[in-house]
Amino acid sequence: MTVSSIRKRRRSGTPPTQDSGDSRARYDGAPAAGDASDPAGGHHGDEQPPATPPVVSTIAGWKEIESVTARRRAAAAKRSRTPLQRRLKPAGDPSAPRTPRTRRQRILRAVAAVFLIFVVIPSMLLALAYWSAEIPDPAAVRSNQIATVLAADGSTVLATVVPPQGNRTPVPLSDVPQPVRYAMLSAEDRHFYTNPGYDTSAYLRAARDNLFGHDDAGGGSTITQQYVKNAFLTSDRTLSRKMRELIISAKMARQWNKDDILAAYFNTIYYGRGAYGIAAAARAYFNKPVPELTLAEGAVLAAVVRTPALLDPETHPNQLKARWAYVLDGMVEMNWLPPGTRDTLVFPPIAPIAPPADDGTQGPAGLIRTEVLHELREAGISDQEVDTGALRIVTTIDARAQQSALDAVHASLGGQSADLRSAVVSIDPHTGAVRAYYGGEDGVGFDFAQAPLQTGSAFKTFAVIAALQQGMPLSYQLDSSPVTVNDTKVTNAEGDSCGVCSMAEAFKRSLNTSFYRLTEAVGPKAVADAAHQAGIPEQIPGVPGRTLTEPDGMPTPSIVLGSYSVRPIDMASAYATIAADGIYHKPYFVQQVVAGDGRVLLDRGTEGAKGVLPPGQQRLPRTIADTTIQAMLPIAGYSNGHTLAGGRAVAAKTGTTQLGDTGANKDAWMIGFTPSLSTAVWIGTAQSEAIRAHGAAIWGSTVPADIWKHTMDGALRGTPVEEFPAPSEPSIASGPFWSIAPTTPSVPTAPTAALPSTSSAPGQGPFDVLAPPSSPPPVISFPPAPETAPAPEPQPEPFPGEIFPGLHVPGLR
Repeated sequence: MTVSSIRKRRRSGTPPTQDSGDSRARYDGAPAAGDASDPAGGHHGDEQPPATPPVVSTIAGWKEIESVTARRRAAAAKRSRTPLQRRLKPAGDPSAPRTPRTRRQRILRAVAAVFLIFVVIPSMLLALAYWSAEIPDPAAVRSNQIATVLAADGSTVLATVVPPQGNRTPVPLSDVPQPVRYAMLSAEDRHFYTNPGYDTSAYLRAARDNLFGHDDAGGGSTITQQYVKNAFLTSDRTLSRKMRELIISAKMARQWNKDDILAAYFNTIYYGRGAYGIAAAARAYFNKPVPELTLAEGAVLAAVVRTPALLDPETHPNQLKARWAYVLDGMVEMNWLPPGTRDTLVFPPIAPIAPPADDGTQGPAGLIRTEVLHELREAGISDQEVDTGALRIVTTIDARAQQSALDAVHASLGGQSADLRSAVVSIDPHTGAVRAYYGGEDGVGFDFAQAPLQTGSAFKTFAVIAALQQGMPLSYQLDSSPVTVNDTKVTNAEGDSCGVCSMAEAFKRSLNTSFYRLTEAVGPKAVADAAHQAGIPEQIPGVPGRTLTEPDGMPTPSIVLGSYSVRPIDMASAYATIAADGIYHKPYFVQQVVAGDGRVLLDRGTEGAKGVLPPGQQRLPRTIADTTIQAMLPIAGYSNGHTLAGGRAVAAKTGTTQLGDTGANKDAWMIGFTPSLSTAVWIGTAQSEAIRAHGAAIWGSTVPADIWKHTMDGALRGTPVEEFPAPSEPSIASGPFWSIAPTTPSVPTAPTAALPSTSSAPGQGPFDVLAPPSSPPPVISFPPAPETAPAPEPQPEPFPGEIFPGLHVPGLR
């Protein structure tokens, strides 16, 4: 059978028949069926049949030689392989040589890699950044605005809070004259209304000018880019910042109206002379509002924007005039200004630099401003809200009380040593509101109202509270004779003494020896605890450790003499607690904060509003507070007659601290209160030097008392006269001294006090804790006024003050 016949049969589907005479059906001499050598078609004897190649089945039962099929399949597989697969080595033959690349292939691969790295990937990143950039609505972009700090009356301006980048007063674009707009476009972006937020040609031009070092080389930024940098980014000269600027600018140009961008630019750009925004610039350079600007004046403002420091009219007038001419020539080039009009324009006169406006930060009110900002942060009002919210901050400061404090300080310290410093703090006992605050003349300097200072005998008040808490009445008898501490003899100022007298009398005369013994009896820690309960904080910000203690955590008896440092504001607050019948209110400065859009951010006085203060805490029993007040009532009159005008009842205490063993004083205090106002006054120096006024030493009952009286009288003028409540219950608590009777020594050591002492059992000392008499509780009595009190013996003249002897230093007197 021929090959052609086989193929025909395969196409027709007819199985071929074997032809014994056709040698094409044989393979390598294999006999066909019915061969002559083997008629039966079998094998003879042991003769093995010749090996035949395996066959494969095809359709219609035809068997085809495998070698032919394998060759066909190999050819088909080779044709189906890709060029890359053809170059790879066969998996079964790792030693097969790799086809070398041609030069054309290597160039194409390099070009593809460069395109991928420098075009595709950056484009994808830019697309991602563009998609993720958020552009706010024009109305949502807030510019910096001044916050105003007002007194409690809501109208008296105490200070202003100017943002770090100055004040920006937004003006609508319609208020900017059209020629002024053209001048700005000529100076900064002549194709502003047609570019997509960036200008490729400007970039290339800027790169060329910077490369060749041209003096007028710019940055290639459009107005949109400049606004984005000022409003949303920083001024860092980095590639990342520039790319962000480009992306945001391109997106903003698509989403914002061009007029909105131009208006925002006019209101945010810096024009020099501390002016941010065109409104401030018009006032700074021409002292006029924006709508009244002329073309020549607008060209000046457009010219200075580029480099305000190098184009200042005071220092670089020629450079400014050249830039001004460039702006006008650009307007002619852009057909915004007729050439004939350009020739008639002359450089306008510039207003002289005005002195900086008084924002209150340089004077005493600057310290109030600092406290207000600190309180706003504590209340959760952010700095951004302060800078952009046009806040109206109403404080607790009473304008009349504040002015009275300033007048008192200036009148008392005027003409005295320039080294003298003062602090005055007035607090409302009912609320904790700070009504007057003076910490120094430098509004950005050190605040002495917040300075830890030694209080002297003004701290004896807390020893009285501690004694009352332990059951010791005001009539309790105390020995005022000298006391020896660590081999050092301690006496009262100028040797003053009452012998043995009541605690009330010793308190009025501020006898150090009596109160040192009192502190040893009640315990120094009890005095510290009473002070903390009244309102002295346990920690002072910025001062390590706990207040009123030694490093080991325990105070020493010298605490009663004011050896530990306390801030004036804390002394005013603690005394206010006593005035409020033992109820403590935390001092605060801010009453209300209202944003420029009308939102109330804080309101202390509205129930349910943000910032409402918690109710006061009953820190001291009312009877103890009221009894302490009764002991303090005579002191203001006793201290050189510093009673208040109109016969107002006032409780007070003076204090003076000695400067080592020099015999001079370094701190002097007067602290006192009515039911509605507590005021603390301190006089000292910045370097703990001797304090003198009018050639004499300053005591608590002299200059500080003068300032205190002037402040209190001015603040309370025209207000109702209030009285303190008398103790409604027994004024002593149940304690270790409940049953101790007042006693006198058998031999007086000094003239007796105005109030005679009650006798005691023979041989008993001033107070004998170990062997108290079995007499009933003493009757509470107070010494009468000095001018009417009977005295068995002449009473020494009142000393102008009292002294903190400084038990830790030598040379005590």
